Amino acid sequence: MIWLFGLVRRRAGQMLPATLGISLTVALLAILGIFIDSSAATMTRRALGDVPVDWQVEVANGASPDAVEQLLRHDVRTRTIEPVGYATVSGFTASGGGTTQTTGEGRVLGVAPSYWSDFPGELRPMLGRSDGVLIAQQTAANLHVGVGDTVSIMRAGLPPVTARIDGVIDLPQADSLFQAVGVVAAAAPQAPPDNVMVVPMATWRQWFGPQTSGPSAAARIQFHVRLEHALPPDPGAAFVYVQQLARNFEARAAGAAVVGDNLAARLDGVREDALYARVLFLFLGLPGAILAIILTFAVSAVGGDRRRREQALLRVRGATTARILRLQSLEALVVSALAAVLALGLVWIVSRWMVDLALGPRQAVVTAAALGIGVLTALASVAIPAWREARTPPAQAGRTRVGRAETPFWEKTWIDVILLVLAGVVYWRATASGYQIVLAPEGVAQTSVSYEAFVAPLALWIGVGLLTTRLFRHGLVAGRSLVASLFRPINGSLAPVVAASVSRQARLITRGVVLTTLAFSFAVSTAVFNTTYNVQSNVDAELTNGADVTVTGSTAYPAGRLLADIAMVPGVSAARAMTHRFTYVGNDLQDLYGIDPLTIGDATDLSNAFFANNDARATMADLASHRDGALLSQETVNDFQLHVGDVINLRLQSATDHQYHPVPFRFIGVVREFPTAPHDSFVVANADYIAQQTGDAAQEVVLIRGKTPPTELAAAVRRAVVSLPGAQVTDLGSVQRTISSSLTAVDLHGLTWIELSFAILLIAGANGLVLGLGLIERRRDFAVLAALGATGKQLGAFLWTEGLIVLVVGMILGTATGFGIAQMLVTMLTGVFDPPPQSLAISWPYLLVLAAAGCLSTVIAVLVALNITRRGTIEALRTI
Repeated sequence: MIWLFGLVRRRAGQMLPATLGISLTVALLAILGIFIDSSAATMTRRALGDVPVDWQVEVANGASPDAVEQLLRHDVRTRTIEPVGYATVSGFTASGGGTTQTTGEGRVLGVAPSYWSDFPGELRPMLGRSDGVLIAQQTAANLHVGVGDTVSIMRAGLPPVTARIDGVIDLPQADSLFQAVGVVAAAAPQAPPDNVMVVPMATWRQWFGPQTSGPSAAARIQFHVRLEHALPPDPGAAFVYVQQLARNFEARAAGAAVVGDNLAARLDGVREDALYARVLFLFLGLPGAILAIILTFAVSAVGGDRRRREQALLRVRGATTARILRLQSLEALVVSALAAVLALGLVWIVSRWMVDLALGPRQAVVTAAALGIGVLTALASVAIPAWREARTPPAQAGRTRVGRAETPFWEKTWIDVILLVLAGVVYWRATASGYQIVLAPEGVAQTSVSYEAFVAPLALWIGVGLLTTRLFRHGLVAGRSLVASLFRPINGSLAPVVAASVSRQARLITRGVVLTTLAFSFAVSTAVFNTTYNVQSNVDAELTNGADVTVTGSTAYPAGRLLADIAMVPGVSAARAMTHRFTYVGNDLQDLYGIDPLTIGDATDLSNAFFANNDARATMADLASHRDGALLSQETVNDFQLHVGDVINLRLQSATDHQYHPVPFRFIGVVREFPTAPHDSFVVANADYIAQQTGDAAQEVVLIRGKTPPTELAAAVRRAVVSLPGAQVTDLGSVQRTISSSLTAVDLHGLTWIELSFAILLIAGANGLVLGLGLIERRRDFAVLAALGATGKQLGAFLWTEGLIVLVVGMILGTATGFGIAQMLVTMLTGVFDPPPQSLAISWPYLLVLAAAGCLSTVIAVLVALNITRRGTIEALRTI
């Protein structure tokens, strides 16, 4: 207790910096861990909200639907169950205007009145009523019918029935709605049916009841199910749970039903996002935590000479090694306790007020682990040196050490150079092979992360730190004349003496340079990567939405017919129409986009990264010069083994007979991404050629570039297109909020705030605390100079020279290293970006803040040290 009271009374000022270092370590680890854990839970919650129907349970032929429904209600955690009838019909027929229109095979769905409210994402009304006999807008266009018209339904093996159309609807989730439940994915139909009608369940049973049984039943019953969403917060665990729940039900059904597990499929995709979140934590957050630990060791090392002298006195007075370690560890425990309180307060503030993180049992475990790491760091930073010194003779231990008697192992074996070469080789291999750090191989149930990719940035970071140590530890000793010449304008005739002092203090100055370099590299790499990420989020949102504002119509009611009205809306700088239809490439139904290549860029941004030749302007010019040209996705090119110049026959629907006919196109290039296009397979061609070949010049989409904020412009455009049935108006901001549903889908703003705020604190700690404590530790030397008559200006020459070396060199090396690491991160995490960035984005304001933080911390450290040296000269001279 006497030792403890003495520490608090005499060493409180030197214990405070160590306390701050430990608290930074604990707080950064805890907040990052909580953030990642909360983000994973957020991904799961939003994934649940994205699925319109959790399960589609199809009743097997010959099984009892009532028995399956009872099994669902009693043996599964279900919240909502709705029966849906599916019937396959030979086609639909409608007569009018002296002509008769007939479609091919179609589907008739039967739904209960409550289905609209229970599953609002499946059906969207466009015209007329939302009950009664409803027809899909594509089918209405094929038959040239609308509300009030009569359509005949040609049932397989039964007489046709006639119905009056009460409304026109859209099917936003047609792909999942018409999925082949229980069929191997490769054997399932490639696209949903073009012709669909929805009728009340009672009517459906009346029309198709007899067809629900028999060896070749043309009608079947599904139960659409919404589950209770009390799932594990981690997407991977939630996926496994839902999948096991489905298997359990199928086992209980004993072949009477098969589950189409939409929820598990969605969670399976989100698992990759969760893994990217973990990767982002390791890439972006872990270096900061490591730096905080290193900073703690460095702060503790500054008082190493004082501890060695104290330990030598204790040993002379008979203290055993175990007792010395206990006494020395007492300081670490006090520091840890204070740091824990400070860190917990900081975690609470950030989690509650600034980042809005969720706190729970899992987060408590993360915080406890961070506290454990902090305590171990504090103990190790004191106990390890104390244990090492315990084997040194007391007389030798009491001497002040200058420099280092023995060359460290890493320096003799050139580990620093080896690490830099290793970083370069790994990075080169990654860029040359199109590396993806998150892997989801076919047939593997658990997506995996290839952690060897961490070697490149980690090796670069550590290698730069070690190489800087090598260069400056020897360079400051051998380069006294260079230091004197560089600082002669500041120090005048005192320059040689100051250079000699710098040479003598090479170990201390090198420590400050290395820590400042690592701190700036962490801050710059984080700032550049996150800025690039946020810039690409805007690109991704514009790619998804198509433009600042997009108006999407349908084939029956194309938005292009209102192009002139849209162009006149205040705030619109450019509006361009685009065709969006479907085409068959072989048996694969793909999206087809028809554009005017010379003007489409007026309303949307076409990045070079969208095209395989990385030249958007040249690609558009090439498409314009080939009227029958077509740009195909890489997946299509690979699947069909195509080569540039090949003539391909795409099947397009004709406006005359509404049948698909082959149309020749010439393959002229590969398109990776395109505004509003899906991620996988699509085709881009000339709109006028599509119109000529199909006999339909309608353009379903209008892309708009605005001069006013997208939200305001979208509101104005909605008023202009209110007469267009079913028109959808989307803006850039709303789309960005939608796709920012997880870390990898882009919402890094919270993580950015945490990392960059701590980066500034780490720079201040590395550049201020270590430098300032080192100068204070040498106050006895400065007191001797003051006693000999040195002026404040002369004392300041020593302090300012050392401070400038640490600041300027650390800032330059750290910034250069930070840009290198940022480039590595962007390359390694290519899968995070959609599309990949063409270049790094730089946040100049933040870099200026970093520079200002470094300068301010240096000035404060030097001024504080200078002020202390001017006071208490006699007391300093008496210090052991």
